[in-house]
Amino acid sequence: MRKRNATCAVIGAGDYIGAEIAKKFAAEGFSVFAGRRNGEKLEPLVKEVEAAGGTIFGRSLDARKEEETTAFLNDADKHAPLEVCIFNVGANVNFPILETTDRVFRKVWEMACWAGFVAGRESARLMLPRGQGNIFFTGATASLRGGSGYAAFASAKFGLRAVAQSMARELGPKNIHVAHLVID
Repeated sequence: MRKRNATCAVIGAGDYIGAEIAKKFAAEGFSVFAGRRNGEKLEPLVKEVEAAGGTIFGRSLDARKEEETTAFLNDADKHAPLEVCIFNVGANVNFPILETTDRVFRKVWEMACWAGFVAGRESARLMLPRGQGNIFFTGATASLRGGSGYAAFASAKFGLRAVAQSMARELGPKNIHVAHLVID
C-alpha cells in the first residue's frame, strides 16, 4: 500500500456503507478520519483497518452540531491535507405521514440535509485555498422519489441532492469535484 499525504474524512462511518468507504480509502493509502455518533462503535473498524496496514482515526461526531463537524474536518486537515470528504449520514426512518411529528421531521432533515450542507461548506473552506478536492454525498433512491412512509427521509435526501448539485456548479470551476451518489 502506497501511503498518500492526504486525508479522507468519512462523516457517517456506520456499520455498512460508511465502514466500507473508510476501508477502501485506507487501502488506497489515505489517512481516514471516520466519524459517527457513538464513536466507540468504530473500534472494530479501526482495528480492521490498522491490521491491514491502514491509517484511521475514529471519532465520535454528531454531524448535526456545526462546531463538531468543523473541528472534525479541521483535525483531519491538520493531519494531512483534506483531499476527500464523504458525507454518508442516513436517517432512513419510516413514519406514516400522520405519525411524522415535527420533531422527527426536523431531526431527519438536520441529519440528512442540513448536516451535509455544513460538511460540504466546511470541506470547501479547507480545499479551495489548495485549488483541489473532492466532496461526495451519498444519497438513496429516496433522493429521486418519495415513498410511502418516507416523507421526512425523502425530503431530506432530495434537499441533499440539491445542495450537491449547487455546490458542483459553483465549485467545479475551482477544481473541487462534488458529486451526489445514489447508493442503496
